[in-house]
Amino acid sequence: MPETRRGLLYGVAAYMMWGLFPLYWPLLKPSGAVEILAHRVAWSLVAVTAILAVRRHWSWFRTLVRTPRKLGLLVLAAAIITVNWGVYIYAVNSGHVVESALGYFINPLVSVLFGVLLLKERLRPLQWVAVGLGALAVLVLTFDYGRLPWIAVVLAVSFGTYGLVKKTAQVGAAESMTVETLVLLLPALGYLVYLGQQGTSTFGHVSAAHALLLAGGGVVTAVPLLCFTAAALRVPLTTIGLLQYIAPVLQFLCGVLIAREVMPPSRWIGFAIVWLALSVFTWDSLRTARRARQARQESPEAVTV
Repeated sequence: MPETRRGLLYGVAAYMMWGLFPLYWPLLKPSGAVEILAHRVAWSLVAVTAILAVRRHWSWFRTLVRTPRKLGLLVLAAAIITVNWGVYIYAVNSGHVVESALGYFINPLVSVLFGVLLLKERLRPLQWVAVGLGALAVLVLTFDYGRLPWIAVVLAVSFGTYGLVKKTAQVGAAESMTVETLVLLLPALGYLVYLGQQGTSTFGHVSAAHALLLAGGGVVTAVPLLCFTAAALRVPLTTIGLLQYIAPVLQFLCGVLIAREVMPPSRWIGFAIVWLALSVFTWDSLRTARRARQARQESPEAVTV
């Protein structure tokens, strides 16, 4: 199989797994969101360590320890992803699947805005239009909910910040995940021990299947991340940009069709504006990539003339 096609399959698999997350976390009830988060951290470390052991890939750790700046960035990334994971689990298990999907729909626009504010990047006119439409959508949905859609905003901002920090750190997916979960391991284990002492822990006290599902949170966290990394190495960034919409679309469908969350007309209008913003953003990105590709193809001829 050609590498590009293989990368495409890896990418589709990663985003489909992320998109189906709303079906997994409710299976872990009656565990609370914080207990699920603690188990997710602990078992994610077990899963990613097992993967690294199979690959016999440990040389990176010594190099990373000697680079305090990168290590510090990964510690920061660990704190940020904790917020993201915790809010997402809470959202899904409390009947806010659609709002969590909104967060990942607007995440690309937040990332673009970060590029302007923090990296001093310049936006093209259509990118400004997309960002403006995204802001309008948030206002419409704020009116609809009667409050700021804080779950969506926190998910979008935290994941956008996480991506920015990870981009700055320049550390591989499995390696960075190992460090991040290692940083979070002591607080996670401390909380789980506390629950055990209080007699409120659900692990091993509900059923064997429930305990396996809690442990499986590590696998469902590590596998899509590794699939995404494999895809990113094989397909163009523009393709990854298009694939990323698979996850929030599936999450949205889970919320509407399976969780049966209410979608009044005003909420549909807000989502329609978000989708319009993403359409403008995607079309502009594809057009820019095509022009850049044509320019590269024409440049040798220009040099020859």
